[in-house]
Amino acid sequence: MNIPDDLKYTESHEWVKVEGTTAIVGITDFAQGELGDVVFVDIPEKKELMKDDVFGTIEAVKTVSDLLAPLSGTITEVNEALADGPEVVNTDPYGDGWMIKMEITNPSELDNLLDSEAYKKLIGAQ
Repeated sequence: MNIPDDLKYTESHEWVKVEGTTAIVGITDFAQGELGDVVFVDIPEKKELMKDDVFGTIEAVKTVSDLLAPLSGTITEVNEALADGPEVVNTDPYGDGWMIKMEITNPSELDNLLDSEAYKKLIGAQ
């Protein structure tokens, strides 16, 4: 299982890559594995989010799950490629399978995210 050290993680299995004041968000390798084959990703529009707000849904063969904002901010970009190729979430969750980019409005919330070691403990990967 791939859990990159340079990312931050949530207990709800989203990952965050911070680039300046922008956060790139997706779901973890563990999450996509638990979901199974992803068949649809729905992220309605660019909007303001508070930490833990639902910003979209991900549908797999087995289930539909909410996607939760790991930080407060404004969605600046949605990965439009997921509309035609949602399976990339399964094959490349940390690369082409990213979901949103957001402008971070409260950088102190980053302190509450998990590092790779804490996330590994959460999912029992140690």
